[in-house]
Amino acid sequence: MNKPRSPRSPILRDKNFRWLLSGGVISGFGDHFTMIALPWLVLTMTGDPLALGAAIAIMSVPRAVFMLVGGALVDRYSPKRVLMLTKYANAALLGALAGLVLFAPALLSLPLLYALALGLGLAQAFAIPSGTSIMPQVVPPEHLQAANGAMMGMRQLTMLAGPVIAALLIALAGDGSTAATHGAGHAAGAAPHAPAGALGIGLAFAFDCFTFLFTAWTLVQVRMRAAAAPPAGAPQSIFSSVAEGLLTVWRDVALRTCFIYWSLVAVFVGGAMQVALPLLASQHLHGAGSLGILSGAHGTGMLLGMALSSAGVKLRFGGFGATLLAIDAIVALLLAPLGAITATWQGAVLLLLAGTLAGFMQIAVFTWIQGSVPPRMLGRAMSIFMFIFMGLAPLSAAAIGALLKVITLAQLFVGGGALLLAISALAWMLTPMASIGAGGLRAER
Repeated sequence: MNKPRSPRSPILRDKNFRWLLSGGVISGFGDHFTMIALPWLVLTMTGDPLALGAAIAIMSVPRAVFMLVGGALVDRYSPKRVLMLTKYANAALLGALAGLVLFAPALLSLPLLYALALGLGLAQAFAIPSGTSIMPQVVPPEHLQAANGAMMGMRQLTMLAGPVIAALLIALAGDGSTAATHGAGHAAGAAPHAPAGALGIGLAFAFDCFTFLFTAWTLVQVRMRAAAAPPAGAPQSIFSSVAEGLLTVWRDVALRTCFIYWSLVAVFVGGAMQVALPLLASQHLHGAGSLGILSGAHGTGMLLGMALSSAGVKLRFGGFGATLLAIDAIVALLLAPLGAITATWQGAVLLLLAGTLAGFMQIAVFTWIQGSVPPRMLGRAMSIFMFIFMGLAPLSAAAIGALLKVITLAQLFVGGGALLLAISALAWMLTPMASIGAGGLRAER
């Protein structure tokens, strides 16, 4: 008698999905090389934290603003087509960065670096909605959750290994710090430029450039399923298309309820945690080493939760909405005591548990959105979702510094946990969110 196949085996046997998975993993791995190399390059050029903040802002703010436009273009031209163009754009920008650092460091000025960072941020604004909306056009609906679990789990794995390997490459091959220490790049009266001896930084950019070219080739091998036909008539303007996406989400009770809930969580809790964890490590634990352990514990938990979800493990407290609210309430109770810990291992345990629950729920959230939104609107819906967490949370993080002048770090963690618990409780009592996916309320198609 044949044994029943596991829920994930059909999707892993799908050659089309394997091409998409391999490309996503390799591209994600390469992304972390740039995430490590770019900040370090700015610091070796200038030695100025303000310049580093400016570079990050130049990348992140346009990325958040143009993400909604990216979602509209994805729905108009298909996620595969837009994603392919972003790969070529990223490869060109990273190739230019690598060439300047390796062969012409004197030509790489700070304004030019800012311009290249702006280009990378804009490319991400179009890559993110295309990458998050392509899956339903690659795999059958019945395999969507398993496919999301496999893809996001592997991307989470690259978040653990990528930064470590990138840092080793830069440190061993040359990070330019010796030249920067002796004044190269930011001597008094001199315009900052890329330091000599930065072979590792240049190789990191070159490797990420290669990953984009390689994954453009793997994307060519992916065969898309038939997509919904575009509506008849003259094509909309991009801004009209963005407005239509916002209205689609707003008019649907289930989507509107969830997106408002996620916005509140991002503004009042997500931004605070981005600031609180580094401060916890620096003020109460053992500095960067503790931060690495805390981040690694949370990342490991996310990976574990995604693996459990992909393997078909069920964790339900009713329907989708009720489960989401219940898990957020549990996470709130795990975050609240972080400010009172006295040892790194205590925080690691709390964040491991919180990460496991968050990773498990993340698969369900992506799958629910992909299954609830009409295919022709999916790019715009995913861009709105990603804007919430990549646009609103960083903006709220900017206000936390001022808040910490009047409250302690322990109070910030307790307050963040209490706010998350209150938001989830109020959503349960005052909105129809708890009935979503339980037969009472469904997103309209």
